[in-house]
Amino acid sequence: MGRIIKQLEKQRSGKKVLVLFLLTNIVYAYMLLVTIPATMTFSNGLQLLDMMPAGYNLDYVNTLLQTLGNTGRQMYLTKQIPVDMIYPLLFGISYAAVLAYFLKKLPGLNQNYLYLCLLPVIAGIADYFENIGIVTMLNAYPTVTETSVHLTSIFSIIKSSATSIYFLVLIVVLIVLGFRTLKPKGKNL
Repeated sequence: MGRIIKQLEKQRSGKKVLVLFLLTNIVYAYMLLVTIPATMTFSNGLQLLDMMPAGYNLDYVNTLLQTLGNTGRQMYLTKQIPVDMIYPLLFGISYAAVLAYFLKKLPGLNQNYLYLCLLPVIAGIADYFENIGIVTMLNAYPTVTETSVHLTSIFSIIKSSATSIYFLVLIVVLIVLGFRTLKPKGKNL
């Protein structure tokens, strides 16, 4: 953890951060516009497990996997999941770098705030465990277990919670930076 924070402390290049950010969001847009809709054509309106931030239960998973059918399950396994195995790494690195970049612009920053940059890393790791769980359930269908659903759902919730907290932190940091930028020089608020 300390090594990650030290790397983030060195993050000064806005160009590197921007390139990482753009690459990450191109992959995300591809998922949102191509692989997820292609998979959902088989779901009869049911949300894919990746897109359920509050988690799911065994009944929902069985209904979804049955509704997807063999073709939809194969689409999920061979089109959506492979792209979603690239995205968490990009998300973790680029969004940690984005927050570090803006945090470093705050004068007198307590270095402990850089630990907030681990939120997207945690989300990325949870996303990998979620993906592993989804692959396990897709391969096990029709004998999906309560345990695999429960564990995978927990990782979905951790992913979405860490991501939500991250974006709240980023918004607060950007607001603080905005106020400091707009504040007249020489005046303390």
